[in-house]
Amino acid sequence: MRTVDLSPLYRSFIGFDHLATLMDSAQRSSEKQSGFPPYNIEALDEDKYQITMAVAGFSEQELSLESENNTLTVRGEKQNKVSAQERKFIHQGLAERNFERKFQLGDHIKVIGADLENGLLKIDLEREVPEAMKPRKIAIGSRKLLKEE
Repeated sequence: MRTVDLSPLYRSFIGFDHLATLMDSAQRSSEKQSGFPPYNIEALDEDKYQITMAVAGFSEQELSLESENNTLTVRGEKQNKVSAQERKFIHQGLAERNFERKFQLGDHIKVIGADLENGLLKIDLEREVPEAMKPRKIAIGSRKLLKEE
């Protein structure tokens, strides 16, 4: 098992103590989650991302997406599951099992929408930085104008 010592960071970074918690929860969740269903995460633009999940065999009604506290949860629950005793497989290569996959989203990342097409669930995400947090130019000499008012 690998552990990461973040104590040197605490000496020079203030307000980043939640980083250790995030890394710990990411490690725990990756140990619990299987590789099903497979997915890609793609950067489409500077502030636009897309998650593509292979969810063959699932309908829109059997899939659910939930975004809460910077965590995106994608669930797939088969509704009309036929018992294995009623079916005789010669080869079963398609996983028809329920799943839950969680993605930790960065600050100001919002889920814009999702589409299901040809067995691929595409989830569009965008970073929406509030105006107050965007960089702004400060004119030199602006302090004098404030004093005169």
